[in-house]
This record gives sequence, structure tokens and C-alpha cells, in this order.
Amino acid sequence: MDKNTITGFALIALVLIGFSWWNRPSEAELIEAARQDSIAQVEMAKAMEKAAEVEAQAAVDTAEVDSSMAFFNNMSGEGKEITLQNELVAITLNTKGGTVEKATLKNYKNQQGKDVTLLSPEDGHLTLALAAKNENIISDDLYFNATEQTDSNVTLQATTANGGTLSFKYALRPDSYMLDFIIENEGLQNLFAPSMNTMDLSWSNRAQQQEKGATFENRYSALTYKIKDEGTKKLNEMKDVTKELDKTLDWIDFKDQFFSAIIIAHQDFRNVTLTSTPEDKNSGYLKQYSAQMQTMFDPTGKQPTQLQFYLGPNDFHTLKATNKLSLSDKDLELQNLVYFGWPIVKWINRFFILYLFDWLTGFGLNMGIVLLLLTLIVKALVYPATKKSYLASARMRVLKPEMDKLNDKYPKQEDALKKQQEMMQLYSQYGVSPMGGCLPMLIQMPIWVALFNFIPNAIELRGQSFLWANDLSAYDDVIRWGKDLWLIGNHISIFCLLFSLTNIGNTWISMRQQQANAMMSDQQQQQMKMMRWMMYLMPVFFFFMFNDYSSGLSYYYFLSGLTTILIMWALRRFTDDNKLRQQLDEYKAKHANDPKKLGGFAARLEAMQKMAEEQRKTRK
Repeated sequence: MDKNTITGFALIALVLIGFSWWNRPSEAELIEAARQDSIAQVEMAKAMEKAAEVEAQAAVDTAEVDSSMAFFNNMSGEGKEITLQNELVAITLNTKGGTVEKATLKNYKNQQGKDVTLLSPEDGHLTLALAAKNENIISDDLYFNATEQTDSNVTLQATTANGGTLSFKYALRPDSYMLDFIIENEGLQNLFAPSMNTMDLSWSNRAQQQEKGATFENRYSALTYKIKDEGTKKLNEMKDVTKELDKTLDWIDFKDQFFSAIIIAHQDFRNVTLTSTPEDKNSGYLKQYSAQMQTMFDPTGKQPTQLQFYLGPNDFHTLKATNKLSLSDKDLELQNLVYFGWPIVKWINRFFILYLFDWLTGFGLNMGIVLLLLTLIVKALVYPATKKSYLASARMRVLKPEMDKLNDKYPKQEDALKKQQEMMQLYSQYGVSPMGGCLPMLIQMPIWVALFNFIPNAIELRGQSFLWANDLSAYDDVIRWGKDLWLIGNHISIFCLLFSLTNIGNTWISMRQQQANAMMSDQQQQQMKMMRWMMYLMPVFFFFMFNDYSSGLSYYYFLSGLTTILIMWALRRFTDDNKLRQQLDEYKAKHANDPKKLGGFAARLEAMQKMAEEQRKTRK
């Protein structure tokens, strides 16, 4: 390396050293730089801490999305039974699943003499399900912890890993069959999607046979439900039925003849599917019921889900009083479970028969005597119509000689219209109405049908004995055998037999009256013979149909038929035909110069007669 090169490197080094010295920071600048470095280090530490928090929260969220992990502590354990009870009912819950599994009524016995059981773990179950983000939360999978427990209250609670809770609160009302069921939650909102707002319920029960007559009990056992703001409906009692409903419901009832297991939703049931399947006659069960539905669930926990159970008898007054225990302002109308018939018949039962029945039972009389007095009172009330019907028939009977003359005057079939017209004129002259005997009897029919619906649903008759019947709500079977026979079964109901015999007696009396009053041609008489045979066969059909029915109902019909026979005998005994004919003659003489215009059926007959005459003239 030569001298010039060395000199160049030296000069460059001096320039760099001088430039560095010239641009060195001042003392104040060095202090500020140190301060800025410290701030950067703090911000970096905060960023790292925030990242750690986000990562930790993400881990928690992931755990909460998995419901099985959220309730991991409640996924194992031992199911324990908890009984809530009052003087009327004992209701058993199980900490596994947290729902009602058994309901026993203390004041009612079944056909084996044991307490009536409406629900049992062997025959049915209730499951609740919530749709979480990852997998469903199902009540059957959880073991709840019992807190705040008394004889009539308990809270069952399941807790998540981060302290969230799902609580089932039960409260049995004092002196009532109503059980409140409130579902609350806290700290569970991260488990569910924002749009989730419903809970799924699946309820099933195999209804046990409680009464002696399974066939009759089955007729009055049906899965029943109430449509919101509408009436009560039911599935077909005798068929295997599955029905999907597009309407919201207030409640669903697994009903048998005298008892109900009802679940009530105060935020409505939606998307409901109901199934009813009849069981075999000798299985010891009536029907297999099931219901799938949805109700409201608030994941935020601000609004609880309100449900109730009614587990008790189908007693009209008890059900009506239970309506006042509703958790909401809904009118539950539970009393409509006691079926009183179609509208007209229903009002007769609700506002007359029911009050009369309650008044009679208030005296503490045997139910057989109550039904006897009920029959006599009803017969006394309809007696004016019965008497009017009989007198109308008696007036036609005393006019039979005049009718026979018309029969002789018009023997030919082509003169039937003219004969009918003159017969109507004859009735008008004597002030007799051929429909006078029918209309009063039609007035009595609604009462007859009303009691047909009332007596089988009167729980007061259940277990009450009278004469040879040990239970007026079921058939009496003093005469019985071991094997079922076609049409008749394995017994003969004596009250049903008596009812059929009195029915035959009333038919015989009615046929005699019609025969005495009728003015018929030979062809019509032949037709009447066929009709007479059919009328006599009807009581025989009634025997086979009513042999399985309530002995109380057959007893009432027997009393009603017997009373009718006695009334007809008394009216016939104390009605003077000669005096009645004299009254008719007096009426005819009084109105001899007061011709009446024919109307109704008589006017139509006259018009038909004129048309027939014109047609004959045209043909000639």
C-alpha cells in the first residue's frame, strides 16, 4: 500500500469521526429517547397481556359451546326421589332428569283397592330439551341438586363449569291438585344461538285402567287439548290417531273417565304433535298417549318459563276452582273436561241438572236414592208436556169412528190424498192437532239426552253402591261367568235388563195407542207391522249396547221407563173417553159457523189434491 492510499483512508476516518461528534445528541435528547423506549416496552407488555386474555376467553367460549362440557359436573351421580304432598295428592320427582315421574291420589281407589296412580316411571316420562350451539341440553342427561326443599316445595338445580345455573322450581298448592313448575336460568346465554327462544318437550303416558268396566271407561278416555282463545277438543277415543296441530294450545290432558293428568303452558304450546293409541281390553291399560311440543324459553334468563300440572279428578267444581290458581291471566276452562254434551244439552246439564244433583247430594242420601229423586223431579217437570201429548193422542182415539167412516168412504188407493184432506178437515172441526202428541215429546228429548251425558261423567257415583250394584259408575255383574261371549261379554247387568224390559213395555203401550188412533189402508197396516217389529227389537239392541255401561245410567233409564208406564196407566185410568168426546162435540158445535183456513200440512194436502184432480181431468 503506497503513501497516497494511506493518506486517503486517514482523511476519511477523520471526516467520519468529526461528523459523528458534530451530530451527537444532547443530554436532553438522550433522556427523551430513554423515555420513549420505556413506553414502547409497556405497550408491548399490554398487547401481550390482551392477547393472552383473548386466547383464554376463546378457550372458555369453546368449552361453553359444548353443552356436555358446560354441565360436566351434572352428568353423573345417583337419582334420588323427592316427594311433594298435601292432603289430596303425592307427587314424586327424580333428581335424575328433574321432572315429575309419579302422581298418586290419596282419596280415590282403583279397582284393586289401591290409590289411583295417574303417572308412574314405568308407564310414562317427561323430557325437556334445549338446542345449544353444539349439542342439545337434555334433562334426562342431568343429575340435579335439590335445594330449598319442604313438603310442598323444592328447587332442582344444575350448574355449569363457569357458574351458570338451570333451575326447576316446583310448588304444590295447598289443598289442591295443582303443581307449579317454573324453569329459570342464569349465565347460560353463551350456550345458545341468538335466535334460540324455545324449549322442546316430549311427554308420554300409558293410562292405567282405573274402573271395572274397561270398555265403558275407554269411551270416556281421550287425549284432550284446549286451543288458545277457542274451545276444548279431543282425539278419537276408539282409533289410533296421530295429529299435527298448526294452532297454539293452552294445555294438553291425558284424560281417562274420571281423572286427568294435564300440563299447562302459560306461554303457549306450539308445533304440537299428539298421538293416542288404544290398548287391548284385558291389558290393564286404556290408551298410550304421547305429546311433542314447544314452549317459550329465554336464554338470557330475564323471563322464566311458566308451566303447571293438574293431577286430579274430573270433578266439575274442583276443576272450576282450580282455574283461579292459574299463573297467568289465562282462563283455563278446565271444567270443560267434564263432558256435558252438545250446546243445548250442555246448558241443560250446566244450569239445571248439575244444580239439582248437587242439591240432592247435599242431603247425604245414598246415590241410588238421589237418582230416584232426580228421576221423579224431572218427570214432574215434564209431566204437563206428557199429559198434553197423551190427551192429544186420546182425542184422536175418540175420533176413531169418524176416521173409520172416511176409510170406508175412500177405500181406493188413488183416493188417498182426498181421504187425507178430509181427515185434516175433521181434525180442524174438532180442534184436534195430529202433531199435538209429538211436539211435547220432542221437548223432553233434550233432557233425556242431557242425563245420558251427565250420569256417566258424575264422579260422585264412583264407588257408590246401591242394592246389588257395588259401583254405580260401572256395570253391575251379579250374574257373570269366566269367558267373554259375543255381544254380551262375561256378565249380565240386571239394571240394564230391567231397563230393556221397561222399554219393551213402553213400546207396547205406544204401539197400542198408534194402532187405536191410526186410520190406515191394508198396505199401510202391513208396513206398520214391520215398524212394530223394529220398535220391539230396539230394546233388545239396547240391552247388548248398555250391558257394559254404567249401572247408574241403566238404573236411571229403568226408573224413567217405569215412571212413564205408571204415568201412562194413571192417565188412561183417569181419562173419561165419553167426557172427552163430549168436549170435542162441544168444540165442533161452537165453531160450526167459524170456518178455519187450513194451514201447514193440511194446506199442502189440499193443494196436492187439486193438482191430482187436474191431472186426472187432463188424462181423461
